[in-house]
Amino acid sequence: MSLVNRKLEHVEICLFEDVQGLTTTLLENVELIHQAMPGVTFKDVDTSLIFLRKRLSAPLMVTGMTGGSQELGKINSVIAQVVEEKGLAMGVGSQRVALEKTEAAESFKVTRKVAPNAPLIANLGLPQLVRGYGLDHLRRAVEMIEADAIAIHLNPAQELFQPEGEPEYPMDALGKLRDISKELGVPVIIKETGSGISMETARLFRENGFTYFDVSGQGGTSWIAVETVRDRRRGHWKANASEPFIKWGIPTAASVVETRFAVPDGFLISSGGIRNGLDVAKSIVLGANMSGMANPVLAKAVSGIDSLKRFFDEVIFQLRAAMMLTGAKNLVELKRRPVVIWGKLREWMESRGITLSDYERIRRGG
Repeated sequence: MSLVNRKLEHVEICLFEDVQGLTTTLLENVELIHQAMPGVTFKDVDTSLIFLRKRLSAPLMVTGMTGGSQELGKINSVIAQVVEEKGLAMGVGSQRVALEKTEAAESFKVTRKVAPNAPLIANLGLPQLVRGYGLDHLRRAVEMIEADAIAIHLNPAQELFQPEGEPEYPMDALGKLRDISKELGVPVIIKETGSGISMETARLFRENGFTYFDVSGQGGTSWIAVETVRDRRRGHWKANASEPFIKWGIPTAASVVETRFAVPDGFLISSGGIRNGLDVAKSIVLGANMSGMANPVLAKAVSGIDSLKRFFDEVIFQLRAAMMLTGAKNLVELKRRPVVIWGKLREWMESRGITLSDYERIRRGG
């Protein structure tokens, strides 16, 4: 199957098959503390922040999803237009297809054409470095959309169960990425794709100079489930082999905790099952700097610009409401608000050697 057809099938499965929310993010184990006298007027709540040297109106980005064909380019165009108007950030899907098939590039280039000011994030997979991609390929991906950064996605679980997967993650790929990043000229964001980043992985990349992470934890789209659907359609033997792994991964809340614990000075994007503004607020109090969304945006984008605008207006209102009700005038204050961590998330932290007292100190200062 061609890369273009694979991307079209991925979008169709994400929209119409049962591959969402098969597990929990564990954000339900994060409780913000209501303040009956918040000392804040709603109109004064400020959700803005600086990301990649550009000011955002809210700590939100559309994480990389798609591109590669005229149909998918239209989706990218809708998202980019709304992101530009709302003052948000946007990542594109893997640009491998555009590097190998030049006519596919326009479906990515359209994002910068309609979003001249928004932070845009290019996207390639680490396995491509193993298969010969180098500095020139990453530069071409960045230049294609005049990107402010590039996400290098880690998707070993998806690659393992994909019919045509390339599960190639030797340690020398990290060294190659480290060397490339020194000459690339834009930040590299280390991004998972639905299975989360552990403290071991975060620490390993931090030791190699990387400080931007998109945790993309368990609880949103399961790409193992997506590939299982594709396996079943083809009668591929991996369909049965993947069944025990459908719920594999690190829940988003746990991944935020682990990554922040391992990289106190990092910039963290919480994604994976983020569905509303309260999820965003919880993520930031927990230790993230901002949040990313993919599938909810896709579902609204296919309905058009107005639908997506209303969605973001609602999410931002919810975030501002959570900030006011916790007594936070801005995101710096929100990060330092008190929080209760309980249930399975607390058990997860304890089993991983992360005490609440140690984490309280780190998450407030991170």
